[in-house]
Amino acid sequence: MPALTELSLLETRVLGVLLEKQRTVPDTYPLSLNALTAGCNQKTSRDPVLDASEADVAEAIVNLKRQSLVMESSGGRVTRYAHNFERGIGVPTQAAALLTILMLRGPQTAGELRINCERLHKFADIGTVEAFLQELAERAEGPLVTELPRQPGARENRWAHLLSGQPSAEQLAAPVASGNTAGSNGLEARVSRLEDEVAQLRTALAQLQAALGN
Repeated sequence: MPALTELSLLETRVLGVLLEKQRTVPDTYPLSLNALTAGCNQKTSRDPVLDASEADVAEAIVNLKRQSLVMESSGGRVTRYAHNFERGIGVPTQAAALLTILMLRGPQTAGELRINCERLHKFADIGTVEAFLQELAERAEGPLVTELPRQPGARENRWAHLLSGQPSAEQLAAPVASGNTAGSNGLEARVSRLEDEVAQLRTALAQLQAALGN
């Protein structure tokens, strides 16, 4: 497998969105450029929040296609895009789910990853999450995640992906989450589900309008 070229933040966001939407809104996957851009700029379950244009996303797609990580779907009036992540990177579905959440939401603890991966893959326990993280950190082809130093006041170490190189100083210095993390994650999950349902309804409406010739 050829060595992976370091990806930009937007390129990892594009991959993360494709991986996420494949699991959460399969009826609208592969994604159009418009839907992919909306997913990249989503306000919930994203860190950092981006404001990328369709031109920016299209450029990121070109770079990802060069590495065989994104494929263009033929047929239909709208060009659609799908990922080739698991095969292109050489990781199982469980590891891909963890990398997806790290690409979309930044460094997190194993406990946070287990909660946030719920819609992509249900891990039996935190130990299973940690086992897959260790595998990703010790890959013979090169590590894909790293365990960050424990922050003052934190109970667990956070993990970060390495698809864009080493974590930035901002990521390393990010404050420890406070408050009811489980409740906050639950609210974000519900909002994300509603956003996905709206996306499905919009797609169904557009298909109906096309069928009626509107």
